Formats: sequence, C-alpha cells, structure tokens
Amino acid sequence: MNQSVAAKIDSLGPEKLNVAEISGDLHSHRPWSEYTALSWPEFDLSAPLTQKRSFDLVICEQVLEHVPDPWAAARNLFELCRPGGRLIVSTPFLVKLHEEFFQLDYWRFTPRGLQTLLTGAGFEIEQLESWGNRACVVGNFTSWSGYRRWHSLRNEPGFPVQVWAFAKRPD
Repeated sequence: MNQSVAAKIDSLGPEKLNVAEISGDLHSHRPWSEYTALSWPEFDLSAPLTQKRSFDLVICEQVLEHVPDPWAAARNLFELCRPGGRLIVSTPFLVKLHEEFFQLDYWRFTPRGLQTLLTGAGFEIEQLESWGNRACVVGNFTSWSGYRRWHSLRNEPGFPVQVWAFAKRPD
C-alpha cells in the first residue's frame, strides 16, 4: 500500500499541490506547494465542516475506522476536495480492534464497501486496491506483526488486511 500511495503522489506532481492530511503527518516531508495537517480532536472528520477550505489532494489514511459516522466523513472528504481534486484513503480490514489514544474503533470496509461509501459521497473511483494474506491476518491476532524477510508478501484477495482507494471529485 505504501508503495502504491507514494507512486500515486509522485504521479500527481506534489510540488504543485495544496494538500490536507487528516489525523497524521506521514506525508508532511514531501515537497508540497502547501501542506495542512487536520488532526483530531481539533478537527473531527465526521462533524459538520466549520470552515470552507478546499484542497487539490486530501490524504486520509487509517482514519475512517475511527469515526462514528463514516457517511458524514465521506461527504466531508468530498467537500474538502476542490472540483477536480483527489482523495487518497486507506483503512484496515482484517486486523484486530485498535482503540488507542482515546480513538474508538467502529468500522471495517471491504473493497466494495469502501467503493460504495466514496461513490455515495460523489467521488469517482480511479483505483481501488487491497492487500493481505492468511499469514498476515493470523500474525496480527495477538500483536502488530512487523515484516520479516521470510514472510510472504503474496497477496490473497480473499484476506485483505488493508483496503485503499484513489478517488477524484468530478470537475
């Protein structure tokens, strides 16, 4: 997933983009034209937007499972993207519950579920992907399993650990 996201960002030409990253700063180091971090609890993705701002790209990784109203969150992601703007969104699927730092864990989305959520908010899906395998699912039963060279990275589509999408707000 990280390689796919990095390739997508590179293909968009980050140096010309006005970007918002939701509840994280993993991508703050990139050479953006302008970068804004919108973080919980000051910014609640499922609450009504109080400021009218729009961005060329909105990055929302590992957030949707923590919002109480993912449909409102998807509509807000749509509003945060300018017409023609893009969205990168990722969410876990076959992973254990992770309620940490006062963030509750509400949802899991299959690839079809994430597609339905985003198209329902008005997005056009450009690419929808998932990755996972049985060994990774089992490895995360008790703790967050780190990658080891000898672990297979072979994708088994029936066992997605991560689901992600690249979407566009129509012009």
